[in-house]
Amino acid sequence: MTANETMWVGKYLSIRRQGRWEYAERTRGLGAAVIMATTDADELVLIEEYRVPLGRACLSFPAGLVGDEGAGDNGVGDNGEAEDPAASARRELEEETGFRAARMEPVGAFASSPGLTSETFTLFRATGLTRVGEGGGVDGEEIVVRLVPKTEVAAAIADARARGLAIDVKLLALMRLL
Repeated sequence: MTANETMWVGKYLSIRRQGRWEYAERTRGLGAAVIMATTDADELVLIEEYRVPLGRACLSFPAGLVGDEGAGDNGVGDNGEAEDPAASARRELEEETGFRAARMEPVGAFASSPGLTSETFTLFRATGLTRVGEGGGVDGEEIVVRLVPKTEVAAAIADARARGLAIDVKLLALMRLL
């Protein structure tokens, strides 16, 4: 196996090469938390958010990086500890959707696009939701919250496509679970 070569480094990503293979790697060992949240009315909490790499909005689960809030350059907070993925999931759910979860259950860890990036995420199932704010994200994210009855997920995805939105691949797993 040939050695890795770093081609470029930014705050959140580095571009690396191993032989002919080029890929993106999360800096500081950051992973992500993805939240599959369900209301007591059996609605899924989805979001629409503009994604720069796609040049358009994308329908997806709420999600965010673990350890990027209040952490130093190494993803570790002032107390010397890395952020707990469940704590990150709770924070992201509330920031993006305005919902607070009574229960945040880890489903498992997954690779988001293993041929392109080293990024992994932990999928959480959030239940016992209470509305505590409007959501919409932070720093101009302008996230739109969509409450979709579980029985209407396929139609909501078709509608989002018809409106020109990209569809996050993680919603495929949702369709399988339903």
